[in-house]
This record gives sequence, C-alpha cells and structure tokens, in this order.
Amino acid sequence: MSMKNHFIGRDFLTLMDYKPEEIHYILEVAKDLKYKHKMKKAHNFLQRHTIAMVFEKPSTRTRFSFQVAIAHLGMQSFFATPETMQLSRGEPVKDTARILDRYCDALVIRTYGQNIVEEYAHYMEKPVINALTDLTHPCQGLADMLTIREHKGEISGNKLAYVGDPWNVCHTLMICCSLLGMDCYVALPKGWKPAKVVMDFAEDNAKIRKTKMVITESLETAVKDADVVYANTFHSMGHKNIEERKKAFASYQINDETIAKAKSDAIFMHCLPCYRGEEITDSVIEGLQSVVFDQGENRMHTEKAVLSLVLS
Repeated sequence: MSMKNHFIGRDFLTLMDYKPEEIHYILEVAKDLKYKHKMKKAHNFLQRHTIAMVFEKPSTRTRFSFQVAIAHLGMQSFFATPETMQLSRGEPVKDTARILDRYCDALVIRTYGQNIVEEYAHYMEKPVINALTDLTHPCQGLADMLTIREHKGEISGNKLAYVGDPWNVCHTLMICCSLLGMDCYVALPKGWKPAKVVMDFAEDNAKIRKTKMVITESLETAVKDADVVYANTFHSMGHKNIEERKKAFASYQINDETIAKAKSDAIFMHCLPCYRGEEITDSVIEGLQSVVFDQGENRMHTEKAVLSLVLS
C-alpha cells in the first residue's frame, strides 16, 4: 500500500494518531503544494468537493488559511458558527454531525473540548479535521514543523524552547518534538504544567527517539543554546483567570536579552496572535531571527496537504 493510501477518508484530530513517517509525508505534500502556489501552477484537483466549516472560536489565520486552501484546491467551503446553526437551540452534536455528513465531503471544526471533535468524528463517515481545540492544534503543528524544516534544514536534532501557556499549541509542539526527534524544553512557572495525557505520550515517544522532554521553571535553561525559540501568549482563548496568568508568567518574556541566550542562528516563532509587550517585544518579533510570518503562511500549505490527502 502506498503512503498516500494511508490518509484517504481519515480523520485529522490529533497528531498523536499519526506516525512520524506519515507526518513527514504530509510535509512533503505541503512542500510540493507550496511550490505550485509560488509558481502559480493550478492545483484545483478537488473540484466538486464541499467542506463544512464550524467555528466556535474567533479566528484569523485558521479561517482564512482554510478557506483560501479550499478555494485553491477547487472546492467550496460553507462557514458557520454554532450561533447561526440549530446547535444554538440545543440540537445534539450527533444530529448535526449526521446531517453535515450527508451534505459535505469533510468537516473542519474549531471548538473547545477535544471530546467535541471526537463526537463529530464518531457520527460522521466523512473526514473531520481539528482546526483547534483546548487540548491540541494539529494544523498549527504541521505549519510549525514545515517552517523549522525550511529554516533549519531538518527537524530532528534541534532543540526547541517553548515559553507560554501550557495549552493546545504547547501540547502539539511536545507531540511533534517527541515524534520527530527534537529536544523540547517547556518553561513554565511553578504550579503550571501540560495535560497529563500529552505529557505521558511525549515522554514515552521521546524515550524511544532518545531525545529530551523537559518541563522547567527556568527560562534560561529552556532558551540556552536553543535552535528554535517559540513564544506564545500567557493566556489563551477561553481562559478567565487572565490577570493571574499574566502575573505568574510576567518574568517569562522573550526579549533581546533572553533570545541572546539561544544559538546565534536560532529562529523565533509565535503562532499568533501575540500580545506585544507581554510574552514578546517588538524588537524580537520584528527582528532578523523572526519567522512568524513564514510560519503563518505555512498554515495554508499544510492544510492544503491534509485536505488533499484525506479527500484524494
């Protein structure tokens, strides 16, 4: 069976469901589609397909990257929020899911609990693509890995330092690093930690690949000699204890002084949106080491790859 056949009709709920060789294959497809895009070569080979998009959370990069990707592939998307659907009056997810399954060729969903995307996937025969939950953000993870490969030459053998909220992006980077051979250092204040299910998965897979998976209170330990410095907001969408988080993470800002502790050729990443002056400074995000806008662009290319593979 060819690698391509591994993906047809498959859900994309978390990268914990995918093997390293499958992730590398998605990145190869994304690289090819990015080349076609840059060379203005048509790649609308999924005409007549329709994609439902249900977004509970606000979005800039995820919504636009998916809708543009869908259009470039020749498909049509239908965007809705729960407030504009019968979900708002209490219709069960299982009823909505089975109806969308009759209309569309796939569902892209951005929501809160991981259990919600899993429920849609349970009741739908068509592929369900996780465009973000509180637990994980696999589409962002693919874009991050493509960006690292483009700027560092390869993914394995690098040290990634993550600073910010131990939430969906943090979880996804831990998963990616553990599967693809990167050391991962997560800097967090005392009392904060990633989800146990992700921590267990990442530690187990890091042991298999003989890489490091480290949670530390020391920002300096995390950033020292890092190849990739990745900042994220101190408070994610859906959090209510924002001031508590700002106070706890106040000393974890990535600025000129902290990024200088990384390797001289380190790249700086952020999934965006950012709070300039909180987790990062203008001088870092606008600096020569910043690749955040390459990273944002790569959301479109990697999402095209996922869509083209599950719908081939």
